[in-house]
Amino acid sequence: QVQLVESGGGLVQAGDSLRLSCAASGRTFSSYVMGWFRQAPGKEREFVAGVRCLGANTDYADSVKGRFATSRDYAQNTLYLQMNSLKPEDTAVYYCAAERAFYSVPWNARNFAYWGQGTQVTVSS
Repeated sequence: QVQLVESGGGLVQAGDSLRLSCAASGRTFSSYVMGWFRQAPGKEREFVAGVRCLGANTDYADSVKGRFATSRDYAQNTLYLQMNSLKPEDTAVYYCAAERAFYSVPWNARNFAYWGQGTQVTVSS
């Protein structure tokens, strides 16, 4: 089992940058696929970015490709999301998620069992 705690959200202007962190408990961090999802008011939770097990292979939603970058620090048991060139449509609660897997799982929220509490990101125009 793993526990996740996000941090780093806030209120920024369009074009600014933010870095989110997700600290994971447990000794088997490397055995979990890690992902970032977001949920805006009135919308479903959507995939943003993810990192597979056994390396640094990443995937991104089309809406954030070229602007966001995710990485994981195995020594610190931490997942990061660097968000650049933020847009008002990036406004949402951002969640860190984890699922135990050999390599990867489809990037859909229902495939992830473990979730953080979420952190609010608000981008003003």
